[in-house]
Amino acid sequence: MNIKILGALSAVALLAACTTPATTPVAPGGSVATIVPGSQEDLVANVGDRVFYDYNKSTVRADAKGTLDKQVAWLAKYGSVNVQIAGNCDERGTQEYNLALGNRRATAASSYLKAKGVASARMTTISYGKDRPTAQGSNEQAWAQDRNAITSVR
Repeated sequence: MNIKILGALSAVALLAACTTPATTPVAPGGSVATIVPGSQEDLVANVGDRVFYDYNKSTVRADAKGTLDKQVAWLAKYGSVNVQIAGNCDERGTQEYNLALGNRRATAASSYLKAKGVASARMTTISYGKDRPTAQGSNEQAWAQDRNAITSVR
């Protein structure tokens, strides 16, 4: 009798171990995608890794503050994670101008995070100017996507 109960409990435990939790993301095709907490994938999926800027501006926009505030909370949760903030521009303007503007954008995002309590030692900044576009095309829709600061786990 004890063997039957033990066998039934073992079967239930095996079935419970094989189920996929509701919060586990499922990739296309039905395979389970595992997101490691504190990883770049976690940042992108649960917080957002980029903020956008207006044309020729490096001021943090109101809509960007929500994303940056989520990054602050995420960085507080994962205190050992360091990040790099990359400033980017659209294709218009000279290489030199866009490198300087990208630097101001990265610095603006970093300064916002620092003002909210993220240690500056956990952040680095870099400017890619117009060298790393995120959108294809030479129109306002593409340019708006290229004017950003992207936070990456290091």
